[in-house]
Amino acid sequence: MDDPALLVRGASPYVADLSEPDLLHAAFVRSPFAHARILTIDSVEATLQPGVAAVLTAADLALVPVPGFDAFAAGFARAPLAESVVRFAGEPVAIVLASSAAAAVDAASLVDVRYEPMPHVLDPLAALKADAPLLFPALGSNQAFATHLGGSPADALEGADVIIHTRHVIPRVAPVPMEPNGILIVPRGGAITVWASTQGVHTLRDALAATLGLASIDVRVISPAVGGAFGAKYHVHTDLLVVAAAAIHVGRATRWIETRTEHLHGASHGRGQQQDISMGFRNDGTIVGLAATLTADGGAYPGLGAIMPNATAAMACGPYRLRRIAVDARGAVTNTSPTIAYRGAGRPEATAMLEFTIDRAAHRLGIDPIELRLRNVLRPDELPYTTATGVEIDSGDYPAVLALARERIGYDDVRAAQERDRYRPLHERRLITGVGVGLYLDITPFRLVTEFASVTVRPGHDTTGMPEIELRAGTLSHGQNHRATYGAIAERVLHIPRERCRLEDRDTSLVPRGIGSASARSVQIAGSAIHEAAIVVRDRACQVAADLLEARVDDIELTTNGFNVRGAPSSTIAWADVLRATGPIAHEHDWTQSGSTIPFGVHAATVTLDRETGALELMRFVAVDDCGVVVDGTLVDGQQQGGAAQGIATMLYEQIVYDENGNLRTSNFGDYLVPAASDLPRIETARTEVPTPRNPIGAKGIGQSGAIGSPPAIHNAVLDAFAQLGAIPEQLDPPFTPERMWNLLRNGGVAW
Repeated sequence: MDDPALLVRGASPYVADLSEPDLLHAAFVRSPFAHARILTIDSVEATLQPGVAAVLTAADLALVPVPGFDAFAAGFARAPLAESVVRFAGEPVAIVLASSAAAAVDAASLVDVRYEPMPHVLDPLAALKADAPLLFPALGSNQAFATHLGGSPADALEGADVIIHTRHVIPRVAPVPMEPNGILIVPRGGAITVWASTQGVHTLRDALAATLGLASIDVRVISPAVGGAFGAKYHVHTDLLVVAAAAIHVGRATRWIETRTEHLHGASHGRGQQQDISMGFRNDGTIVGLAATLTADGGAYPGLGAIMPNATAAMACGPYRLRRIAVDARGAVTNTSPTIAYRGAGRPEATAMLEFTIDRAAHRLGIDPIELRLRNVLRPDELPYTTATGVEIDSGDYPAVLALARERIGYDDVRAAQERDRYRPLHERRLITGVGVGLYLDITPFRLVTEFASVTVRPGHDTTGMPEIELRAGTLSHGQNHRATYGAIAERVLHIPRERCRLEDRDTSLVPRGIGSASARSVQIAGSAIHEAAIVVRDRACQVAADLLEARVDDIELTTNGFNVRGAPSSTIAWADVLRATGPIAHEHDWTQSGSTIPFGVHAATVTLDRETGALELMRFVAVDDCGVVVDGTLVDGQQQGGAAQGIATMLYEQIVYDENGNLRTSNFGDYLVPAASDLPRIETARTEVPTPRNPIGAKGIGQSGAIGSPPAIHNAVLDAFAQLGAIPEQLDPPFTPERMWNLLRNGGVAW
């Protein structure tokens, strides 16, 4: 399903390509109001339309509310279909099943829902005020989550010569995978078979079983090809639960394919964090401490997005000798779409908090930004190291990635050119150049440190005589090409070409358990499970080879030529001989890593800012990342570039915008700007390789790195461009549109 050749030919089947006899199609009736009571739902006219099989409401399906995390009060639980109150525009209130998608959509438009609008609140800071409208009045507050790390702000900043006070508004964005959500359900005899676009078949299976009152064994989930996810398909979208319940209710196969507008309205957004920061420095640039208040917009129903400040706070020290912190982290509910763990999940926000502020300090102190970082970063001989927030940094070399990024972006040449430009009259300098870097840490995975895998070697079925390897894993490849990576890991142990590997990771009837792919965990966790299982298979095969060769097992070595007796090159047998004697050799393994790994890197960018129009052009971008031992360099390049592209989009193009009534203004690609490849510069990549000691293959995560390191590189390059004009904006929030830049240049909103 994840084979690049199939993808290029368009031969991979997605949910929308699948069908069943007598198939029904689903469409939702959604609220046009941000906050309202449901008075009545009249579905008579819709039910009478040709092809309509059913119009179902919460009362018809009687689904139990979906609980949130333990950190949230039980009263925040979400009904999959709104029952008496809608809390964001786009929330579903009914589902229509019909013989065609068009008939379902047409009938949905005829369902007459009467609402009583209520006061709404769209901003998380406003939601936390005492007089704010309450989304859940019984709870008495819109605060869904709160925690504190460290001591008091006064203690954190004591002894600072300079304190940088700043505010960052990190906007909401949408994950916008190429393929929106989709699901096909076939109910049969008290069980269901489900095809869905997901990041984890077992996670979806368990959610369906719990919601529908079925045993897990009666829910089979299969994932066909998945056209991107980025976190949007790891949490279980409640619309999927409703479609499954509706299919069971009518007893017919049912399919729902989310539209792009539905995805932008309600499939959940990412980011959406406001940061109030005070960071103290000595005059020589030494960081004294950090005090911050982080407020997440959790949307109408708090989930992963509402507790993202917890991850941000955990990473608040970054790679620096920062021992004194005071971080308040909280999440609020608002009358907007719920937020999720979008690619990076709290770590881009933590990196922004530190890196945006450090560059402000560099300009204030008159110290070069890279030099300021070098004065504060941990040295390799200081690692492993436990930060003030309790994060254990396993390995790293931060001066090395700073030096490599400096070289690759031509940092010193840009500085020399800027110095020459200072002597030119301002009217001759229409295009102002800026250069910026962002040093980041990731933590991978965030808690999800266990995974299942199995390795089976069996006789081949072609004329080559080569054996075949079947790999099974509880992760799910949805663009990463795990077959190639896992095959390379198995090849290193078994000396069977990776091309002979087949991966099964998308069917709960074939893979007994798994957590799925998220948090940049797959290679290091499932890859390690495959590595360990392959060692057991190899050792069993060596024992068989020793018996066949009448040698001691300690004298058997496995190479690409087969099983050899050390010192006797003529004593050799092939895998085929071993398998002929014993049959397939298999082993299952559940790998649990001792803790998270800490990938790191530096991204660097150069920009030009047009003083007359505000137009900003990203001239060059370099990503220097360290994900430990690299298994497949081409695939790592792809992750670096893809993640960086999404981070660049966040800074220059993308933003979810609501109007004052809570209606989504960015509901299609005409209004929600997603860059095409032609809008981006060539993303240059480089790597260092510092192995982690936490797993046997030395690998760390790479899937999130680009989205974490790229935003501060661009932000700081823009800040640097303003600095060339003698002042920097008091607040510089993305996306950096020409209009926003022009206003900063023209309206005097700049200050040192």
